[in-house]
Amino acid sequence: MDDTYYEFGTPADRWDRAQLFFEAKEYQTAARILGGLVQEVPEQVAPRLLLARAYYHSARLAKAEAELREVLELDPVEDYARLMLGRTLERQGRSAEAAPHLRLARAMAGDLEPGSAEHGRQDRG
Repeated sequence: MDDTYYEFGTPADRWDRAQLFFEAKEYQTAARILGGLVQEVPEQVAPRLLLARAYYHSARLAKAEAELREVLELDPVEDYARLMLGRTLERQGRSAEAAPHLRLARAMAGDLEPGSAEHGRQDRG
């Protein structure tokens, strides 16, 4: 596909297009659109978080981890990014490194019971 398609339109147009591709489970295409959008507006959390999710779902875990760490630099109290970082680290076999992120995500979401990371919140993953 022609690269200009990914760059076409306003940032809002590209955001909408990326969300459509993500919802259609076309994660690599969504990531391609979001990558350009993130370069254009690096301070915005929402495009970075969706980009991280697209990377996660397309098994590009190192890229997902990097974006999630950037999200947390921009917004340290973004509990969903914390949860996704924990899951991404777990999926890479780094459970010990994931544990503090998962505990913090549970606490931030108001779920203080050990071992219940999935309870009390809708899974956006």
